[in-house]
Amino acid sequence: MAVLQKHGKTSCPDLPNVNDNPADNCGPAGSQKKWPESNQNWSRPVARVWTVVLLLGTCLLYCARVAMPICAVNMAERFGWSKRESGIVLGSFFWGYCFTQVLGGYISDRVGGEKVLLLSAAAWGAMTAFTPILAHFCSRPIISLTVSRFLMGLMQGMHYPSLASLCSQKVVESERGFLMSTIGSGSYLGTLVIGGVGSVMLDLYGWESVFYVSGLLSMLWAYCMWKYLLKGEGPIITLESLGSSATQSKLSRRNWLRLFRQPAVCAVIITHLCTASTFFTLLSWLPTFFKDTFPDSKGWMFNVIPWFVAIPFSLFSGCLSDHLISQGYDTASVRKLMQFFSMGVSGVFTLCLCGTTTFPMAVAFVSAMMGLTTFSHSGVSVNVQDLAPSCAGALFGVMNTCGAFTGVIMVYFSGYLIEATGSWASVFTLITMVNLMGLGTFLVFAEARRVDIEDLKIYC
Repeated sequence: MAVLQKHGKTSCPDLPNVNDNPADNCGPAGSQKKWPESNQNWSRPVARVWTVVLLLGTCLLYCARVAMPICAVNMAERFGWSKRESGIVLGSFFWGYCFTQVLGGYISDRVGGEKVLLLSAAAWGAMTAFTPILAHFCSRPIISLTVSRFLMGLMQGMHYPSLASLCSQKVVESERGFLMSTIGSGSYLGTLVIGGVGSVMLDLYGWESVFYVSGLLSMLWAYCMWKYLLKGEGPIITLESLGSSATQSKLSRRNWLRLFRQPAVCAVIITHLCTASTFFTLLSWLPTFFKDTFPDSKGWMFNVIPWFVAIPFSLFSGCLSDHLISQGYDTASVRKLMQFFSMGVSGVFTLCLCGTTTFPMAVAFVSAMMGLTTFSHSGVSVNVQDLAPSCAGALFGVMNTCGAFTGVIMVYFSGYLIEATGSWASVFTLITMVNLMGLGTFLVFAEARRVDIEDLKIYC
């Protein structure tokens, strides 16, 4: 693991987010020009407001996303679905989720991530609210709900690439870790909220109420963001606006293959792929692990406690990374340190599950593992903004697409291992090995210098 080092003077400082001509910014060897401050960054009070708003938006995103899994059993009884048919409806979301990651990030890089966030939130909020109506008024509910979940995946697939693009354009480097970690904790908060409140609504008012409430709240969030933060301006994205915003995405005029030849870019893609696939595997199989290993355990304990613990861990990782960078420590070393905790230290607790004999120990190990995993929000997830702020949204979309596809494959392969070996230790060992592979790649090749400016070394 790289040792933390403080910044020293270099012949070429970091480039600003919007750079018209690298030659104008770096003088001859031995000289350097003072970089103009970006006037696009949020002020600290504005950044705080946006952080809270985006945290709430991510929370609602997961409330809408998890509404179907929570109601799946009741809906299967209502419409007479088999396990296979329920799996088709639930799995259709992830196929749609894969297809709009790159597109959402590309559009966000050109017209602004806030616009894409607004339009996508209004769309998936409306789709969530209309889900019960589609189910009751269609003669084949399984078809209408499969299509609606696929469309939900398409629209929600734009969320995280838009966040990455928005953060790279509006937030200074030393504050990105906390913002992304705080927003990332919204996924755990949303899972907790819909798991608790949604279950109560499901019992009292029926499964339809879960969709109505989560969908309408999401639409209300989108309206408030448009009304009070965007001041009612610019929610429409046109072909003309895409063409006139070339300065927002300089890489659109360059060869993407050149960017992918950069070792640091390949490192963030591979590391994020490993992080996402192992997280999806744990998310999918941990409830089954607890039910198989500790059949008398209370479900709310292992379904709630790990997610509850993950929230303060995520916030702490963001504060720690930003503090270290503000103190002058090398940005790349800080990103590697965060990823070491996320994939290395968490792997120790993953392996501890192989020999766990008591339920409290298992819950403790899983909680520590899930909490440490959140450190990736201040590691690889932010590193993409260090490397390519001009196209961070599109590049994050590539990363998320790869992570989603490999996650689906790894979930299926883990199920095969469980059936073939009859042991959960094989799955936990697989997760640890994949994490160590991603961590080794990141520690060796990760950097924090910009690579999206063509022929940068010629001018520096």
